[in-house]
Amino acid sequence: MANLIADIGDALKQGGAFDSAIDSFVPRQVQQEMATSVMDAINYLGKLVVESGTGTGKTYAYLIPAIVSGKKTIISTGTRHLQEQIFNRDLPVVLGVLVADTKVEMLKGRSNYLCRYRHRLNGQQSDLVGKENALSYDVLDSWVVSTRTGDIAEVTELNESSPIWKQVTSTADNCLGGKCPDYSKCFVNQARKRAMEADIVVVNHHLFFSDLTLKTDGFGELLPQHEVVIFDEAHSIPDIASGFFGFSVSNYQIYDLFEDIVSAEKEEKSGAEFRKPIARIEQKLSNFQGYMSKQDKDSEILETLRSNKFDELLDNLLEHLNELDAPLTAASGVGENLARCLVRFEQLSGQLSEWRESRDRNHVCWLESGRSLVRFHQTPLNVGDHFGKYLEVPGISWIFTSATLAVGNDFSSFCDKVGLQEMETQKWDSPYDYLNNALLYLPTHMPDPRDGDFAESLCQLILDATHASHGRCFCLFTSYSMMNRVFERVAGAIEWPLFVQGQAAKQHLLQRFLEADNAVLFGTASFWEGVDVKGEALSCVIIDKLPFDYPSDPVLKSQLKKCEEQGGKPFMDIQVPDAVIGLKQGAGRLIRSETDKGVLILCDPRLISKSYGKMFLKSLPPMPVTRNFSDVEAFYNG
Repeated sequence: MANLIADIGDALKQGGAFDSAIDSFVPRQVQQEMATSVMDAINYLGKLVVESGTGTGKTYAYLIPAIVSGKKTIISTGTRHLQEQIFNRDLPVVLGVLVADTKVEMLKGRSNYLCRYRHRLNGQQSDLVGKENALSYDVLDSWVVSTRTGDIAEVTELNESSPIWKQVTSTADNCLGGKCPDYSKCFVNQARKRAMEADIVVVNHHLFFSDLTLKTDGFGELLPQHEVVIFDEAHSIPDIASGFFGFSVSNYQIYDLFEDIVSAEKEEKSGAEFRKPIARIEQKLSNFQGYMSKQDKDSEILETLRSNKFDELLDNLLEHLNELDAPLTAASGVGENLARCLVRFEQLSGQLSEWRESRDRNHVCWLESGRSLVRFHQTPLNVGDHFGKYLEVPGISWIFTSATLAVGNDFSSFCDKVGLQEMETQKWDSPYDYLNNALLYLPTHMPDPRDGDFAESLCQLILDATHASHGRCFCLFTSYSMMNRVFERVAGAIEWPLFVQGQAAKQHLLQRFLEADNAVLFGTASFWEGVDVKGEALSCVIIDKLPFDYPSDPVLKSQLKKCEEQGGKPFMDIQVPDAVIGLKQGAGRLIRSETDKGVLILCDPRLISKSYGKMFLKSLPPMPVTRNFSDVEAFYNG
């Protein structure tokens, strides 16, 4: 293989191996340079951080070096959808051109695989839970006979949100492990065995950091030993990793544990009395939840919640929770299910006690509450404090890549967040012709977003812009409240098919948007990234305001406070860089191919009125800027 491609850059040039083998391949200088840099980082055990703009071909630029190197490689990306795309579409093409015998596998989290034991156990009762459930089991019964992987994504006949999946998949909490009667045929174990033998394993960030957590806790590893780690969509790492380097405990987890304890006792018959203490705990949890629902605080730091009443209700809950310790400990020797319930109980009660004390100044303890939810969080203030030590493990090359990592040409914000100390950073802009195919419109008449007239002005701008673009528009909002407020005002006035987030599942909305051809779609955070609409169907992107995170967010509030205590400038050091990356993600929805054309409309006047606005504008692709709406109309007419 090394002889086949002596120079990766040459293989990607015009007339090279990929140009000769793939009809749709477009040679790009930026792709050749990135592939060479990735190869160098792999060969010399480096740390490389790469911003690679839309259309640079970054996936091939890291897959080819990974395969050619022959080293054990983990490729981690942001979502399961992207994970499947890399494994099922991109890797087969690259392997075919290289004529490589590299062994590749895809590994997902446990909940993505059918559990044979739970499928059989619950399937025996499917006639008791309704006709629809019984039909779902019929589909699964036919599929399980032929599937090799047990990956539930193969079952396209059932909705991914179907409640049946909870019945037929396992979690780390309820898995019986080696004592399961179906252990030898377990799909999860089979997938892990294949991954251990593979040269390249494709995972997602959630699974990668779950593996790190297991290693820290001294339990079994999910991923094989590796020499190279490549993070695609690396910009999402800090948020995802924070959930694994901290913890959260919800009332639903507690209720699930209680349900499993009762079920395990019914099956294994220890003779212990669980129903009465469980009923008392549920009552205390209900009292605490009722108190929080009256506080009108969706999320708040523990220190600001403390009061005599709060402490009394919380202490009552923890005191009654401990009543389960003795009977569950005594019962745990009777059977495996009760023993696993004890392990879960000890973890949950230990985490709640730790949360109550809140002694770690490097973490923030905060509470999330709603009508039916109470969730206790402990979140690290800096993921890099935890992740950085793994980046110093000898013998591993680390590559981080995304279309949005830098603020201008500065990567320091991202590198600090993940704990990168010594690294090489490179940036390759999109090769697409923004100068001729795009236009940035900054309206002159928009009030400050905090002004009461902002929504009304935004409505009129959306009506004018969608009329000029003949629909074909994404309207991206920073909050549900503003999105719904504007939607209610313009729904009867927009002359094109209009969709709004929440009407249906994300993928279904996108499909309807594409089928309509000239539709308008209103969306919030989930539509700012990971959405790829090529062609004329999307010719306008309107963004309501700069995507600053709300300073009332408990984690951000604590991060800002710590930054200030250490002599930093919280707004410029944290809030602005994060918002720049967010804006780049939203703006990146507009031009997705060489032939795409469109107008980006940014409605926030602070881009011009505030000095920091220049940082946002410099981070966007180079495109003509106008403040006259007549230029927008001329763009579409032309």
